[in-house]
This record gives sequence, structure tokens and C-alpha cells, in this order.
Amino acid sequence: MITSKTQGNLPAIAIEATCLPEAWEKTVIAVWENGIDIKTQYDNPDDKPSKDATVMIAVENPFAEPRIHKNFPGGPEELEAYRQEVVSGIHDHWIDPAAGKWTYTYHERLFAYSPVADIRDPNTPKPFDAFNQIQYIIDSLANCYHTRRSQAITWMPTADPQTDDPPCLQRIWCRLITDDSGQLNLNMNTHWRSRDLYRAWYMNVYALTDLQRIIAEEIAKKINKPVKVGRYVDISDSLHIYGSSLENAAVEVEKMKTTPFTDRAWETTHPAFEMMTEEAKQKLAENPDCYAKPNG
Repeated sequence: MITSKTQGNLPAIAIEATCLPEAWEKTVIAVWENGIDIKTQYDNPDDKPSKDATVMIAVENPFAEPRIHKNFPGGPEELEAYRQEVVSGIHDHWIDPAAGKWTYTYHERLFAYSPVADIRDPNTPKPFDAFNQIQYIIDSLANCYHTRRSQAITWMPTADPQTDDPPCLQRIWCRLITDDSGQLNLNMNTHWRSRDLYRAWYMNVYALTDLQRIIAEEIAKKINKPVKVGRYVDISDSLHIYGSSLENAAVEVEKMKTTPFTDRAWETTHPAFEMMTEEAKQKLAENPDCYAKPNG
């Protein structure tokens, strides 16, 4: 659904889907067809403008099968590495802005948030102890199922605007909803200021919904009641397909338009996915840096 497509405005698009691969394909097609052409701060001189829109995507069941898209830019190994980066912090040791390396990871911002004045200065004062915002979400929902205050943020207004690559994810918001049978369901929203739809969205959401699962499990332990993973809503102020990706994306978009998404999706129990994921887990246990290298 396109809720705004007039001259001088960034289109606003709403998408509904049952599972992650369906959501990704519907969104890629919608932004491809309805996004405006606009430049970015990361373009090379010969790059075409990106396709861009404000988009809200509602995924009814983020763990519905098929959950795996075979054609996202990456593979099961990179997907598992990124999942562990977000939920377990296996790459937090790459954070070293003073050395020209990473300025953050989502895990560090969510599990050990500590705002400072200048993130690139190793001697900058740290006025606050690191705060585990995910534990706060778990505790607050365990204490009051219907609270509207269970959120975590990443942005440091004192430091992030001065960096070249500030966080895209801005906020996570969670709430417990009781269905007609009395079952508790953990609903989660994520809000992003800017997002690479073609190259990053699927991996982002795969990892963040796994964090949603972990939060649900931890709440269940505290209240001694089962908590299911509920719907996931993904809101991006700027969701884009970079001009440098348009040629590769065009091939996939044609497939998305002409054949069902299930032709390009796997269940998580698919033997190839299970094998590659298990191999990735073993390699990451031995060497967390085996699939990617930090900046700098």
C-alpha cells in the first residue's frame, strides 16, 4: 500500500507479510517500483541515484517457514556470523574508533549502552556505567505485561553525528499482548533512520527477530509462563536500494515479479542450510573473525 506518492514527498509504503522471505521480496518490489530517485552521501561519482522510500513492514510470524531466503546478498555462513554479532557480541572487540575501526555494534549499544561526548577519543569521559537495555526490557515486561516503556535505543546525539557511519538501527520497542486463549505474545517494533534494503535488510531482520525470540524466552523464565514470539514490525525512515546495487537487484526483481517467493526460500531444516550453519557455528567458536574483518 502506497500511502503517499506526490511530488516533493518521500513515498510512504506499508507492507504486510507472513514470513521473512515474503516480506523482503514484497518490499524490494514496492521500493523498486515506487521509491523516488535520490542521491546518497556514499555514492561514487558514476553511481546512479538510489531508490528510496519510508517503509513500514509488518511480519505476522517472523519464525514462520520458510524463514530463509536463498538469494539475499550473502550466505548461511555470513548470516550466522551476523546473528551472533547482534545477539552474542562476537565482534564487540572490533570497536576501536581511535584506531579507525568500528564505532559501535548493535550488541554493544543494546547490551552495554554508555553515551560519551566523543566516541573517537579513547580518553573521553564516561559519565555513566554501561547499561544493559535488553535486560531492562525483559525485567520491565516481566513486572508489567502491558507497559509501554520497554524500549532500547542506540543513538548517541553527543557523538554519532560526527562519525562517518552512525548506527542505522535507532530503537527497539517491545510489548506483551495476550490472545483470546490467554497466551502471551511478545510483539516487537524496530525503528531505523536509514537502511540498505537490498544488501542488509534480510540479515538485519533475521538477527533482530532472533533477539526477539531470546527476549521472549527470558521473560518466560522470569514469570514462569510461556511467551510466544508475536508479530514483528520494521519501520525505516529511509529504506533504499543503492544505485550501485541496481544492476544486480534488477535480476532478482524480475524473478520476484514473475515467480513465487517460495521458489527462492528454504525452511530452516533444509539440509544444506543446516549443514552450512553448523559449519559456521564451529568456525566462529574457534575464530569469531573468520567470516569478516573489522574496518581499519
